[in-house]
Amino acid sequence: MGFLSLILITPVIGALIIAFIPPHKSLLIRRTTVGVSALVLILSFSLLLVFDASSPEFQLVELKPWNPELGSHYALAMDGLALPMVLLATLLSFIAILASYNMTDRPKGYNIAMLVLEFGVLGVFMAEDWALFYVFWELTLIPMFFLIDQWGGKRRQMASLNFVLYTMGGSVFMLVSLLIIYTSSSEHSTTIAAMTQAASQMPLDKQILVFLGLLIGFGVKVPIFPLHGWLPLAHVEAPSPVSILLSGILLKMGAYGLIRAIGMLPDAALALQPLLAGLALFSIVYGGLLAWRQSDLKAMIAYSSISHMGIVILGISALNEAGFLGATMQMIAHGLVAGSLFLLIGLLYERTHSREVADYSSLVQVMPKFALFTTLALLASIGLPGLVGFPAELHALIGSFERWGWWVLLVSLGVVISAAYAMRTIVRLFTGPVRPEMRALKDLHGTELASAGVLAFGIIALGLMPASALELFGAYVISLSAGFP
Repeated sequence: MGFLSLILITPVIGALIIAFIPPHKSLLIRRTTVGVSALVLILSFSLLLVFDASSPEFQLVELKPWNPELGSHYALAMDGLALPMVLLATLLSFIAILASYNMTDRPKGYNIAMLVLEFGVLGVFMAEDWALFYVFWELTLIPMFFLIDQWGGKRRQMASLNFVLYTMGGSVFMLVSLLIIYTSSSEHSTTIAAMTQAASQMPLDKQILVFLGLLIGFGVKVPIFPLHGWLPLAHVEAPSPVSILLSGILLKMGAYGLIRAIGMLPDAALALQPLLAGLALFSIVYGGLLAWRQSDLKAMIAYSSISHMGIVILGISALNEAGFLGATMQMIAHGLVAGSLFLLIGLLYERTHSREVADYSSLVQVMPKFALFTTLALLASIGLPGLVGFPAELHALIGSFERWGWWVLLVSLGVVISAAYAMRTIVRLFTGPVRPEMRALKDLHGTELASAGVLAFGIIALGLMPASALELFGAYVISLSAGFP
């Protein structure tokens, strides 16, 4: 078994172990889940010791025939785009499982679903075969559906159904597009390299139609306007640890797939470049305005994700080195920031059972640690220099300005709106008189403090020293951008 297979299969082994633990032994179930997730995290970060960041090629390749008649393979590999996403996925999975440690409602099923979801996400980022990629892509729907439907809020059934219908609807377009490429190939192989070669031989008009199908499929997950309808309700109704994974990892699957599609269909991406930029600019402003209107803290973060992921699409639309660097860096930045905000708001909700910002004031006096970490995450979300959002947005803006010129000034409107609702939230949460019912609130402690601290460290470290992350995917980005004028 190769090293990537070991990382991939570990969550499944953990889920099988938990399946044989009696349901009443909830403490053993929780400790096993945390231990398995920690092991996956350690194994994934050990990839940094063997990964050559100076090469844009796939590394640690594992290739075995899976379905010879179809031409599909069990193919796993790492490159400068996949590795950062795997690291982010394992880190946020560990944080989400830690945040679920006190889950008392059917912990056995919940923890099995969390580990199966981690398995599916890792498969998406590791797959070097489009057929395998699609299988893992669809696999993530099953545990996420049950996590929302069984452990969510009052409207959980509607939220889970919307999530599945939107994502499966987009997946149909993705599947048809991939089948068109596959049938046009004489080699009849579904590996990324073979599909890229087949796509390059298709006429441009056919490439454009295929790319539009992939854009819809991946755009649902990003989400890009107007394919975002599932997002707010799913975020609000999902348990807060699940929202960490939904926003921090699953949205990145869409952006990751879109970048892979651009590498496979560069001519079509170039032809549809204005469409990508227009969707990005609209999403940035639209998501910010909707976030500004929200009084529910989780809904605000959910809508802000549309705006922040719009920065990713804007960087991608530039089709140049700076833009791609900004897009990939923003994927990491949003994962850390949104993950931190959903974690903190979830911990606050556990204490007060309210997400309405109007119900709080001057929490800094009773929960100073919570106030510090929340303020840090909100400031990072608006791109404050010294925090992870700044180098990400700066690269995306530089790349976009090189391509689109002064049109990029529209992004400043989104930045201003983001700053407005972030500062409004800080003011309402942490200033004014202390409400009597809030005086007994307990501050962050134990694993809560550790989880928030790890994410805060990442937000600050990558903000002050972004070179470590930029170098990780730099070679891949240079190689990808070389295909565009």
